[in-house]
Amino acid sequence: MITQARLIEKYGIPNKTGAGYLTTIDLPYPMFLNWATSTYVTKMSCHKLVADKLKAIFKEILEVYGIDEIKRLQIDDFGGCFNYRLMRGGSELSVHSWGCAIDLDPDRNLLKETSKTARFARPEYKKMIDIFYKHGFESLGREKNYDWMHFQVKD
Repeated sequence: MITQARLIEKYGIPNKTGAGYLTTIDLPYPMFLNWATSTYVTKMSCHKLVADKLKAIFKEILEVYGIDEIKRLQIDDFGGCFNYRLMRGGSELSVHSWGCAIDLDPDRNLLKETSKTARFARPEYKKMIDIFYKHGFESLGREKNYDWMHFQVKD
């Protein structure tokens, strides 16, 4: 797992607005906002150094699953990327503060949920998680067996 020291070294000092390090990417398929399910987004703000990785991840997810399967599995349920805040229950900044993490389908992959009940622990999501790893991200679910919604840059 990436450390705060490494995040600062590689991605800089985060700030509340993301000024100086955020960029906007086009998504290859629309994603619905988890907190406003009738609202869809086709763009996402993330750190400029992970933008190409995230574009490649979502492009490959579309190629592997197709749009109908993405919708059925709710891989298009966007829970957020950039969000300047502390880790839940922690004293350090979240990786989201750098725009280097993304949450997907948070309602069915709750923070403290384990592989016993988290949707992303099911076999049909293995290819998706493998795609994140292939492009330099990791899954907290796979690594720590909690927060299955959360994917973050490895380095």
